Amino acid sequence: MKSDLFASENMAQQATAPGMTLQNAKSVKYAVNGEMLARQGSMIAFRGNLQFERKGQGIGGMLKRAVTGEGLALMSVRGQGEAWFAHEAANCFIVEIEQGDALTVNGRNVLCFDPTLSYEIKMVKGAGMAGGGLFNSLFTGHGKLAVICEGNPIVIPVSPQYPVYVDTDAVVGWSAHLDTSLHRSQSIGSMLRGGSGEAVQLMLQGEGFVIVRPSEHVPVIKAGH
Repeated sequence: MKSDLFASENMAQQATAPGMTLQNAKSVKYAVNGEMLARQGSMIAFRGNLQFERKGQGIGGMLKRAVTGEGLALMSVRGQGEAWFAHEAANCFIVEIEQGDALTVNGRNVLCFDPTLSYEIKMVKGAGMAGGGLFNSLFTGHGKLAVICEGNPIVIPVSPQYPVYVDTDAVVGWSAHLDTSLHRSQSIGSMLRGGSGEAVQLMLQGEGFVIVRPSEHVPVIKAGH
């Protein structure tokens, strides 16, 4: 049988070492030898002897998720084998976090990660009760994290001289040591006239970077049955 479908770049190869690699721009392959963690429902294929179990967030994590709608719904993958992960054909990127690094990521942008990484759901300082990023996931330790992004991400440097203002619905993540606060860029007069749709942003100050996606997050409303 012949087809471009069977081109070498589309063929899954046997893993030569444990851990994650990019299968292609839209999916991540993870050679599991023990345990790893992934977004619930993100597994698209696997081979070998693997078990998938829902992972709890603890009482604090569940309360934060219930109040805000944010959070990080995870599953643990245990055993030996290979698994492929993806989410709605979003672009995939692997971030290697080294000891001493700290990265804040919106839970909706996490795909999978090594068990050697520590994570916790943290309140975004200075964000109050406004915006879509009240609670984000803080990753520290040493290991790899796979991040997803709808479209091509934009990485913007942040410096003390040039703070960056981002839409809370578009932000993917940022250097965790940056200072955060809410910034109002719309006048009272503009709000009374109906507003610009850009009333409040998350301001990031310090030295580091922020990652945004080229679209605002629009919640998907499922039809009732």
